[in-house]
Amino acid sequence: MKNFNINRRHFLKGAAATLALSHFGANAMDILNPNKTYRVALIGTGWYGKSDLFRLIQVATVDVVALCDVDKNMLNAAAELVSKRQSSGKRPELYGDYRKLLKENELDIVLIGTPDHWHSLMMIDAVKAGANVYVQKPISVDVMEGEAMVAAARKYNKVVQVGTQRKSTPHLIDAKKNIIDTGMLGKIKHVEMCCYYSMRNNANPPLEPVPDFFDYEMWTGPAPMRPYDGIPHIRWWRTFMEYGNGITGDMCVHMYDTARWMLGLGWPKKISAVGGIYMNKEAKSNIADTQTAVFEHDELNCVWTHRSWGTPPDPDYPWALFIYGEKGTLKASTMRYDFVPNGNNNGEKIHKDVVFEKEKYPEDLTEERIELNAAPATRLHMLDFLAAIENKTKPVADILEGHISTACCILANISMELGRPVVYDPVKKIIVGDKEATAKLTRKYRQPWIHPDYKNV
Repeated sequence: MKNFNINRRHFLKGAAATLALSHFGANAMDILNPNKTYRVALIGTGWYGKSDLFRLIQVATVDVVALCDVDKNMLNAAAELVSKRQSSGKRPELYGDYRKLLKENELDIVLIGTPDHWHSLMMIDAVKAGANVYVQKPISVDVMEGEAMVAAARKYNKVVQVGTQRKSTPHLIDAKKNIIDTGMLGKIKHVEMCCYYSMRNNANPPLEPVPDFFDYEMWTGPAPMRPYDGIPHIRWWRTFMEYGNGITGDMCVHMYDTARWMLGLGWPKKISAVGGIYMNKEAKSNIADTQTAVFEHDELNCVWTHRSWGTPPDPDYPWALFIYGEKGTLKASTMRYDFVPNGNNNGEKIHKDVVFEKEKYPEDLTEERIELNAAPATRLHMLDFLAAIENKTKPVADILEGHISTACCILANISMELGRPVVYDPVKKIIVGDKEATAKLTRKYRQPWIHPDYKNV
């Protein structure tokens, strides 16, 4: 059996060493103890859950002791893959209920790769059980879930890293360091963000019996129970607001989080949004196929647009952000960045492409559905997570930052629904002067599940 695990010291001496060290600080190689084995569990063994776990295996010495999923077929298939990928060849213990997993195992790290509607309860329960957590974005489906997640991470003094790995994407780190931080853009006064992928599922499948290998009751959990019309976790769930926050919650959270990180932005002063289902009205899907949101900061607006139909205005940047300064423009995506100086500026254009590590990690080439462009970023993100655990510091995508980016996308949806701007007060945890909007900060849970309370986690 081939051992795909690597030594962390060797990793930090590789191609991405400079970027990794700029992330972790000069003593990163001393912080990451090469002799430590982390006890790890994964909750949600679908596409991205396994992808996150395999990236962790590549950069750390881990013992994957347990996996949890409500789909027995997916769970067993994941167990076989994990036994081949981790150096011990050990097959993890399998669970259908994450609460039992947390109760029966002492864990250093829990990875959460479930649909969005489960993130909050699982993260909070995991830190209560003593684990550090890597949770996928968006962190929550309502704002108060996010507030409770931040409160729990702080109360139990655990590291929680959010899967907004653009902050660990090598070429985007380069753009921040060498374009923005050096002042090449001059004064920055506008940001545009977009997604023009055709990612709204417009199918109308018939109802069918729930298969015996799938626990639909547990999968649904605190979310509303929809009539069963096929396996929901093969991307079908993303097309319903019952389980997430649409394309804005899924894709804007990445780009807005990146803009906030690059420019040092906190909470916006005001959020407004318009949109809806304009084009594909016949489908079951209830997420907006067209939306524009404005996140207002001091003398700077971050404007999001998505459209799941038609073509992108810039085919090189279909999912991207554009940072506009007095001296030029920075275009950035998961695949590349371009600095374009103004016409009256003597600066030169700068182009950088995504970093691939296919030769260094040949196993990437045989991994099903892997995002090769995201793999180096996720590896660095995992190393940052580990460094924060060892050094008792906050990671680059700390839960508070993930909460701000997630909550702002949720607030944009609330604004679109109500047809008016919203101003969120993160201290009082209300939408200022708007009781109707404030009531939408907490979604009703399906019984017997209980919504977390940030005052009592």
